[in-house]
Parts: sequence; C-alpha cells; structure tokens
Amino acid sequence: MPLRDHFHPPLTPRYRWSELHGMWPSKIVDQLNTHLPPEYRAAPTVYASGFEVDIGALEERERPEWGDSPGGGGTALYTSAKPTLTLDGDPLDADEFEVKVYRDDILVAAVELVSPSNEDRPEKRDIFTAKCAALLNRGVCVSIVDIVTSSRANLFDGLLHKLGWPDRSAEDGIYVATLRDRRVGSRRRLDTWYYPIAVGESLPTLPLWIDENLAVPLELDASYEAACKAIRLR
Repeated sequence: MPLRDHFHPPLTPRYRWSELHGMWPSKIVDQLNTHLPPEYRAAPTVYASGFEVDIGALEERERPEWGDSPGGGGTALYTSAKPTLTLDGDPLDADEFEVKVYRDDILVAAVELVSPSNEDRPEKRDIFTAKCAALLNRGVCVSIVDIVTSSRANLFDGLLHKLGWPDRSAEDGIYVATLRDRRVGSRRRLDTWYYPIAVGESLPTLPLWIDENLAVPLELDASYEAACKAIRLR
C-alpha cells in the first residue's frame, strides 16, 4: 500500500496519526513472529505522553515514621536541607511506539516508530537519540521508522552524531533505517541501512538483526497495510 500523509489533510483530522501508530506495532509483531526462531519473540510497547497515573490510588493510607517501633521508641527523622536550586520547565515526556525483540529474556532488537513529540524540541530529539545510542552500545539492533511529515528533523543524523560518527549532511525528510553497532576484531563498525521514502511510495523491507549472523525481514509495507486496514483507512 502506498504511504499516506498522516499529518496533513485530507487524512487529518478524521484519521489521527496516533491511531496508526497505536496499531502499527501490533501488526509488526504479528509479522515478525512468523519469521523469528522459537527462542525469539517480539512484543509491542505503546506509550502516549499526556496520561497521568492517579498517585493517590497508590499511596498507603497510613505510613509509620522511620525508626518507629511498637513500643513508641525510635530514631530521629532525617530532615533534608532545602534544595540549592529549583528549576521549572515543561515536561519532557515523549511518545513511545516501539517493538522489542527478545531472545529468551535478552533484548536483541528494537523497532522505533518516530512520533511528532520525538522531534518537536531539541531536548526531545536528544532523548530519542540517546535512547537509541544506548541500545546500540549494548549490541541491540535498532530500526527507525520516521513517516512524520510535519517536521523536518532527521533523528538518524542526530543518532550518528551521538555515536561519534559524522553526519551524512543529507536533506532532511522521511525515511526508514536499520543500524547495528558491533566489534570486528579490535575495531568498531557501525552498519547502517538507510532509505529515504516519500508519500505515495511503498515502504521498503529492512533487515532486523537478531544475532551477529542472523537477520529477519522487517516487512514495513505489509504491516503498514494491515494497520491501515485495521483502522478502516483504505
């Protein structure tokens, strides 16, 4: 199915981009689990910022003071000094739409679907690239799917910079990419598969590396079509 623009009319406001992003990870999971060996499994993670936990429901009704004993004795409570500096700012919560692949209980690969909140501020972009860099440094293969047409930020370039590699200095735009950071002898090697995409085109298939010499296909076009059909977007 050709890629649609989920961030501008005519799809918006009738179809929200979050509907696709909420459904797409589950369809990617369905697709991956047909290819993964028995000891592997894929699972979705979807977190939309802006939701709050009712902290009051988690608080204990009565909490004993530190050091209190049934007999009434106890040690003096620690009284913290006032903070030397307090800073107020906007929350840095960002959406997370991702698929994780595990071998037994070990994370081996992650698919990250970029949302507008990952790109709307430098701090958010830094959080996203830092997260991906940390995964790569742990030997986790990372695939990035960025179909956000409402922003010109390129998180792939930011990730390369975070990892200590030169930027590509290419024109910003939507794209899909896979990266893996590995050791070859005494040298470090970053393998990348980067494909610019465009609205109206089909999405490519990416390699998703689950072991040093084993990759499974990340069939983005098929999972995208399944997600669009699930939300009745024809």
